[in-house]
Amino acid sequence: MLPFVKMQGLGNDFVLIDCTQRSPAEDALPPLAKAICDRHFGVGADGLILVLRSRTANFRMRIFNSDGSEAEMCGNGIRCFAKYVYESGLFTTEEPEVETLAGVIKPKLTVKKGKVVSVQVDMGRPRLSRKDIPMKGKDERVIGEKLRVLGERYEITALSMGNPHCVIFADDVERFPVETVGPAIERHDLFPRRTNVEFVQTLGTEEIRMRVWERGVGETLACGTGASAAVVAGVLTGRTARKVNVHLRGGDLRVEWRAADEHVFITGPAEEVFRGEWP
Repeated sequence: MLPFVKMQGLGNDFVLIDCTQRSPAEDALPPLAKAICDRHFGVGADGLILVLRSRTANFRMRIFNSDGSEAEMCGNGIRCFAKYVYESGLFTTEEPEVETLAGVIKPKLTVKKGKVVSVQVDMGRPRLSRKDIPMKGKDERVIGEKLRVLGERYEITALSMGNPHCVIFADDVERFPVETVGPAIERHDLFPRRTNVEFVQTLGTEEIRMRVWERGVGETLACGTGASAAVVAGVLTGRTARKVNVHLRGGDLRVEWRAADEHVFITGPAEEVFRGEWP
């Protein structure tokens, strides 16, 4: 039997497996992610997170989407990861270093009476050049570029937060056809590794509403890297300030793109849902 913990950050949910002692075989991981994340025949989740030892940081995080593909990073996922390693006694200080495919990330925990009540994550600097997203075409910033999809023209701003993002601003995100436009852009030829897609409505310079189509998953209730990308795109297009409250379907995140060092910080909750064993 394989022990697991079901966790969620603003409704973006994950099955977390502690692999600090032993790990499933490498070739078993994609099918395990697909099976365990299935909402009808499995535990049900947006992704599978593995807690691993690291040679370069305190821990290593691997995250697999529900379709079995591996993601570089996940803002909500790493908050769940940080809460788990602290509350399980694997790490006793409030600032663990976590190795990811997007680099070493340093969450900062707010702890009350031994419980993690919120986590701030330094997401690092956004990568704005086309080759770093990656996105085909002349290597320049993608700000307000026109893209034709499903017979419609959309204005996109693209960037990487360690994983690729394509941001579209809309007047009313609740009525926007996310379920059709999202997958069409995710798999567009311009994005060789596919992309996450954010649909953003500005409610003011310090407040936005967002829906997200996640690469390899579909629409989710929240996305930390997506919220980060939305705020960066808001600043680049002159729509928002650098400190923004982001309203997602699963709850709110506080996002700041600091001018001093160009790092993006997100702050939000993480919760344990239940524990179990996978046969």
